[in-house]
Amino acid sequence: MLQNLRAAILVPDIRKRILFVFGAFALFVFMIHVQLPGVDEAKWQNLLREGTFYNFLGFLSGGALQKLSIIAMGITPYINASIIMQLMTVVLPQLEELAKKGGEEGRKKISQYTRWLTIVLGIVQASTMSINMQRAGVFYDNSTGFLIYAIVAFVAGTLFLMWLGEQISDKGIGNGVSLIIFVGIVLRYPTYVAQTVQLGQREGLNVFGLVLFIAIALITIVSIVFMYQGQRRIPVQQARRVVGRKMFAGRSSYIPLRLNNAGVISIIFAISILLLPQQALSWFQHSGVAATWLHLIGPFDLPTNGAAVSLALQTYFSPNSLLYNLAYFVLVVVFTFFYSSVVVNVRDIADNLKKSGSFIPGIRPGQPTVEYIQRILFRITTVAAVYLGLLAVLPSTMQRGLGVTTFYLGSTSLLIVVGVALDTMTQIEARLAMRDYKGFIKR
Repeated sequence: MLQNLRAAILVPDIRKRILFVFGAFALFVFMIHVQLPGVDEAKWQNLLREGTFYNFLGFLSGGALQKLSIIAMGITPYINASIIMQLMTVVLPQLEELAKKGGEEGRKKISQYTRWLTIVLGIVQASTMSINMQRAGVFYDNSTGFLIYAIVAFVAGTLFLMWLGEQISDKGIGNGVSLIIFVGIVLRYPTYVAQTVQLGQREGLNVFGLVLFIAIALITIVSIVFMYQGQRRIPVQQARRVVGRKMFAGRSSYIPLRLNNAGVISIIFAISILLLPQQALSWFQHSGVAATWLHLIGPFDLPTNGAAVSLALQTYFSPNSLLYNLAYFVLVVVFTFFYSSVVVNVRDIADNLKKSGSFIPGIRPGQPTVEYIQRILFRITTVAAVYLGLLAVLPSTMQRGLGVTTFYLGSTSLLIVVGVALDTMTQIEARLAMRDYKGFIKR
């Protein structure tokens, strides 16, 4: 890896792209400190301590939410829009046709639809956040005009990050959106370390638990690398070809199926779904709406105060509860299977093998090949889904058990950071290989 980095720095074109990425990171850090005016800092910090959903947004935004920057929402609306568009591509035949046969123009149209959906989701999220802040007295100005101003500022910040991510993908190296999330997480680690040191100075830190937690984190990193790099190689044999009077023997190759086709998308989507109901309850905690609905759906003796209902549900469905972790595990497994089926189109693989005159040894072309690849994909996806589910649940549980509670969502952050770093290094290696290949052709 160090040799590849050194070679990349020596190549002018790749060095220019790397410097562009770091320049974009610097701009991202600058935007974190561009705060929304007219905010009561004390009330805002109190509101942050009440909502786990806000903590998750802050975890992905590099601390922009804690400072209430104009990029406080981060890139989350764009991520959700991208996931929804990928799901709609499977559901709607028109979008599926556009993605498969539309070529470059089709991809541009889908990207345009994703941008418009990002604006819609951003307006919805910014509106709910701003209204909640206004009700909590975070804004000094409670007028409708300032509320609209805050919504526009938050949406504009998200659109800026979306544009910045596209620029990184086009002029830099790696996936721009993933790199923005990456740097947002990395920026929070100095805060976590400082909190741990402060806790140790107050003698409230379990040193043995911290050492054991670090050891578990290192083992987790090794397992993440193994899952990202792991492949199930299906052998493929090419049929013999006759060109003119010569007969060419068939070549042997393989189909590389990744163990983890879903990446971190399944975990992010599961967290968003789990934390959204809690945040919705917090919006209505000063009203009787939640209690009214619960009275309608159950014969239980429930409190009529919305705040009491919200507190009770957040207690039974908090991130520390068994119900929450069980639902978290199930959702990660389900989304891993679903996303893997979206990413890997087994029928297209079988059709391409048949068209190229290739076959899997011992398997007939056509439907038997589809069924064979589906069986293998199901097995490796099962391993990946169970692994991601355990990775999402167990490390956080161990954190609380070991008394190390200053690292928020450690397993998810490790998965994102390691995955993005591996993908970026893979793209650097690919550019280096392409450069060497071009040189070979010229000679």
